[in-house]
Amino acid sequence: EKTVPIPEKLNEWAPRPPPEFVRDVMGSSAGAGSGEFHVYRHLRRREYQRQDFMDAMAEKQRLDEEFQKKLERNKMIAEEQTAKRRRKRQKLKEKKLQAKKNKLEQKKQEKEPDQAQERASSEDDDEDSKEEEEKEDDAEEPSFVMGR
Repeated sequence: EKTVPIPEKLNEWAPRPPPEFVRDVMGSSAGAGSGEFHVYRHLRRREYQRQDFMDAMAEKQRLDEEFQKKLERNKMIAEEQTAKRRRKRQKLKEKKLQAKKNKLEQKKQEKEPDQAQERASSEDDDEDSKEEEEKEDDAEEPSFVMGR
C-alpha cells in the first residue's frame, strides 16, 4: 500500500567544460609563487581527465557504431537465409500440389476410357433413336425453315 519511489537513472559523469579563457596564466617554472604550483597541477590534472573522458566517449561511440553495423549485417544475413528457406518451402509445396494434380488427372484419364466407352454406347443409342425420329419426321418435312 505504500508507494515506493523509483530513482531516475543517474547521468553519466562528465568533466567540467574548460574555461573560456584563463587569467593569470602561469606554469610550474620559475616566476610563479610556491603556492601557485598546486593550482597549476590541479588545472593540468583536470585537463588530462577531460581529454581522457573525450577519448573514452569517442571509443564508446566507435564501438556502438561497429555494433550497429554488425547487427545490421547479421539481420541481413538472417533475412537472406529466411528468404532462401521460404523459397525452398514454397517450391516443395508447389511440387506437392503439382504431383497431386497429376495424380488426379491420371485417375480421371483412367476413368475416362471407361466413361468414353459408356458414352460411346449411349451415343450410339442416342443416334439410333435420333435416326428413327428423323425417319418419322421425314414424311412431314416442311418445305422451308425460318430462322436459318
